Amino acid sequence: MSAAAAIATGRPTGNLVSRGTWKALLAHHVHIGGQHLRELFAADPQRGTRFTLEAAGLYLDYSKNRIDADTLRLLVALAHDCDLPGRTAAMFRGELVNGSEKRAALHTALRAPASERILLDGVNVVEEVHATLNRMAALAGKIRSGQWLGHTGKRIRNVVNIGIGGSDLGPVMAYEALRHYSAETLRLRFVSNVDGTDLIEATRDLEPEETLFIVCSKSFKTLETLTNAHAARAWSLEKLGDERSIARHFVAVSSNADAVAKFGIAPANLFPMWDWVGGRYSMDSAIGLSTMIAIGDAHFRELLHGMRAMDEHFCTAALANNMPALLGLLSIWNNNFLGCTTLAVLPYDQYLKRFPAYLQQLTMESNGKHVTLEGLPVTQCTSPIVWGEQGTNGQHSFYQLLHQGTPLVACDFIGFCQTLNPLGTQHDLLMANLFAQTEALAFGRTADEVRAEGIAAVLVPHRVFEGNRPTNTVLAERLTPFTLGALVVLYEHSVFTQGVIWDIDSFDQWGVELGKVLAQRTAAELAIVREPALAHDSSTNALIRRYRARRHADPPTKRSV
Repeated sequence: MSAAAAIATGRPTGNLVSRGTWKALLAHHVHIGGQHLRELFAADPQRGTRFTLEAAGLYLDYSKNRIDADTLRLLVALAHDCDLPGRTAAMFRGELVNGSEKRAALHTALRAPASERILLDGVNVVEEVHATLNRMAALAGKIRSGQWLGHTGKRIRNVVNIGIGGSDLGPVMAYEALRHYSAETLRLRFVSNVDGTDLIEATRDLEPEETLFIVCSKSFKTLETLTNAHAARAWSLEKLGDERSIARHFVAVSSNADAVAKFGIAPANLFPMWDWVGGRYSMDSAIGLSTMIAIGDAHFRELLHGMRAMDEHFCTAALANNMPALLGLLSIWNNNFLGCTTLAVLPYDQYLKRFPAYLQQLTMESNGKHVTLEGLPVTQCTSPIVWGEQGTNGQHSFYQLLHQGTPLVACDFIGFCQTLNPLGTQHDLLMANLFAQTEALAFGRTADEVRAEGIAAVLVPHRVFEGNRPTNTVLAERLTPFTLGALVVLYEHSVFTQGVIWDIDSFDQWGVELGKVLAQRTAAELAIVREPALAHDSSTNALIRRYRARRHADPPTKRSV
């Protein structure tokens, strides 16, 4: 989008760092940057309850950020200056907010109630969404009840989702997060890596007669997914023998009906994937078919209700009391003003073990951009690097760096007041660790406090904790499908908020293309029996030649079962 086009649509233009609201934050940072959280809490006894929000069943405590009331006021002013409310409304209306691909980003329609009308090119997409949901529910119901039989008449007991990126990370995260609600009679597996080990290990203990594959690829051309799908097809046919069996053991989520039919999948078992849904925003579309099969239609719709609840909050709440907007603005503050270029996501619930990986793609693929919507270089750091680990595991891995390392890392802690699996006092211990970590990161331990404990002088520097490290804490009653939905959308709209402030396209992902193109070229070279003419750089040429010379030198021994 050109600057002229941006002006015509009413979208604010101009270099972010030249905005008065940005300059005001820079000046404010000079004032507050040297203050410690100890001082901020001492100056405001109510801070721990005043800097909190509740929405869609989630409670956000953001009091342990290095901010004050003026920081929040200036951040909200920046959001208005960048027209966050207008850009939000445009996204929900289905306008072409994905400028480089000339597409809408209407993932919010995936959880809209059936009564809502959202028109895109004259078509009410909500009707299409609910028609697909009903078809998904019918298939899931048949599989869960045992009515869907494989080619030999056996019940389906195993479901293998084949996808990559958003077609894998969303479903596997949701499955792991909601395993408590999953059918015990079904085994679900997920294959994404083109490394043959992934598929072999996923199917090693499965019987083809009892296995259904879900192939998820919008184009049905994604190299990794189609390579795995054809390998799964061969694995299935090796036992079943009959090409007609594919129709009973494979379904697809795609927009390429011809390619799906050529693969052998029946048209009735093709579920649509629309251009207006990006892969990393698709877990509540037909990409979530494996999730629905696992947890059932009712629980899947509860997940959608939680997502919708956070959507409505984001659309209606004033920015000063808007949880996703504030989370995004705080990330802007921590990243661009305090220098926190990484975000650690730390869920204190074993079921959320894949949530940090899910947020890696959501955040870094959305906002890992180097130019604005006009194609101009950005003037500030964009997406933080997202990483993390669940529960107390991380405490014995990388928390040393969080507490005493030189990088300043922002942290989001996620916890639940009630566990789904009571076992003695273990949940109390788990949550005690969460609360203790946020307290220690905020307030640390001074040299005087260390000396007061009788620590030898030579050890005092090693036992000091600087503190003043920013954290958010998200609490909910328990991990339910509704809660998971709200949590996912909290971060979706936080990411969108950050993209609006940076004036980048959060919905394209051109950065994944170049590697794919070069990989296809190199794969063709590796397939040539004779030495191919190589025209790469000297390093890549040498690596290819070494691989070709050695790949068949020592064939592996077959693993015994």
